Amino acid sequence: MPTDTSQIGKTKTYRAQLLICAGTGCVSNRAFKVRDALVEEIKKQDLVEEVQVVATGCQGFCAQGPIIIVQPDGIFYQMLTVDDVHLLIEEHLVKGRPVEKLMYIPSKGKPPIPKLSDIAFFSKQRLIVLKNRGLIDPEKIDEYIARDGYQALAKVLTSMTPEQVIDEIKASGLRGRGGAGFSTGRKWELAREASGNGKYIICNADEGDPGAFMDRSVIESDPHAVLEGMLIGAYAIGSEYGYIYIREEYPLAMKRLHIAIDQAREYGLLGDDILGCGFNFDVSVHRGAGAFICGEETSLIASLEGRTPEPRIRPPFPAQSGLWGKPTNINNVETWTNVPAIINRGSEWFSSIGTESSKGTKVFSVVGKVTNTGLVEVPMGTTLREIVHDIGGGIPGGKRFKAVQTGGPSGGCIPESLLDLPIDYERLAEVGSIMGSGGLIVMDEETCMVDVARYFLDFLRSESCGKCTTCREGIAAMHDIVADICNGQGKPEHIGLLQDLAEAVKDASLCALGGTAPNPVLSTLRYFNDEYEAHIKDKKCPAGVCQALIKYSIDAEKCKGCTLCSKHCPEEAITGKTKEAHIIDEEKCIKCGACRESCKFEAVLVE
Repeated sequence: MPTDTSQIGKTKTYRAQLLICAGTGCVSNRAFKVRDALVEEIKKQDLVEEVQVVATGCQGFCAQGPIIIVQPDGIFYQMLTVDDVHLLIEEHLVKGRPVEKLMYIPSKGKPPIPKLSDIAFFSKQRLIVLKNRGLIDPEKIDEYIARDGYQALAKVLTSMTPEQVIDEIKASGLRGRGGAGFSTGRKWELAREASGNGKYIICNADEGDPGAFMDRSVIESDPHAVLEGMLIGAYAIGSEYGYIYIREEYPLAMKRLHIAIDQAREYGLLGDDILGCGFNFDVSVHRGAGAFICGEETSLIASLEGRTPEPRIRPPFPAQSGLWGKPTNINNVETWTNVPAIINRGSEWFSSIGTESSKGTKVFSVVGKVTNTGLVEVPMGTTLREIVHDIGGGIPGGKRFKAVQTGGPSGGCIPESLLDLPIDYERLAEVGSIMGSGGLIVMDEETCMVDVARYFLDFLRSESCGKCTTCREGIAAMHDIVADICNGQGKPEHIGLLQDLAEAVKDASLCALGGTAPNPVLSTLRYFNDEYEAHIKDKKCPAGVCQALIKYSIDAEKCKGCTLCSKHCPEEAITGKTKEAHIIDEEKCIKCGACRESCKFEAVLVE
């Protein structure tokens, strides 16, 4: 504990708190500048003794940042700029009049929603992993402790044996949130039963899925929850040292991790004789270079040891022989963060949430063609429709929903006909997708599913470590075939060949990257075969995406001659006089789509 205990139990009371989101999303939109402006304005208004500004972690509603919650009123302000600060302080905090123009408006013509609790994005979630989001300063351990932080650690060290901890985690039904969904309690049990000393705990924070930011946001918002989960896991399996493997691209998360580790050591929660119970454990942060393959356990271990990150044959599993040949337990950020809540509230409580086989909640990053992008946490068994339409706000611009991909680049694309599918590990596998770490990408009618398969194959081809012939050559071969189809060079026999290649790569690859890499191909062939047929037989891209198979033209009746399209055309391929219909020169047109994006009258046609 800190040597100076004179201030323990003393708190300062404020009339109001301004909780400003300081996760990476809001920070990229100048949240720190807004925070500084708030502090200065509060000084000018002589409110320093009455109003406190708190920089919190990610609020989750990334599309609306920077975000401020005014407490205790619960008023939600969004998309704030430095120029808004004077108005907000003057009206809300001095005159007591909440500022409607800065509030959230769900859609054009709708009234603003003042309270965070009334916004559908928030009201339909259930928070366990994200329970502290937007409520505490992640750089202050006292604020974590004030919300029951490290209470679970104290409980296990003073009143539970390691075997009882493992039994509680097993009874909860918690499954690994980083991929395949293996039982967390069983995984811990295997590590505890493994012979030998010098066991290790690892937190896998190497999320490399395009569009995924769950782990980053959790660490930025609640780093002590991750540490507490690791401490409990270390006690359960008999480990005295752990590593947090995090990608270099997460500087803010790394900064807050280091601060949290230093604070935990200062408070006697890391190091020797923790809480005077004779338990020793410490942790280091290891920066990864951002290789997608390092999300696989044995590749991550190889990277930690300074070797080329390549998967190895299992068994032996890491629980038997992992880091430097010692028994090693690896869980991802979300899994570790669930642990304190289970210990505090009990396995029966946790297992009452979710479905029969998938207990608890799941955190998803919802991105793509959806109105409300951001981070959400929902009970297992929540339907895709609820996430996309109720929480996500549906598809912007009145466009039609087409598909959603779950599980990252090696997940499957799920069509509109399955929107009412309850999300859990088994149901996703049944329809050709995976849970993965929780990336969820929404696609609308202007998305070409063949091009989607090409994009993810290109990503996976680059990220494959190349150790397996089937993975290295198979993914490249699938990519080349799909690229040919997108370029108008597809042949009828390509569909059968793609199916065969995908099955071969899936069956013969060593690790999960190769084993799941065919999912984008298999799922799009399964649900969107008509688009492959159109590309191959009709030489057309129904979505108007694949450049080799489309041409641009202008509808003379809709064109108002505003000249915006010609001004945005990089090749000067559009001609016409003001207030007269314009024309596209097909020989000059490079099919970049700038004309279509700039046209306000939907006069640019794609055929």
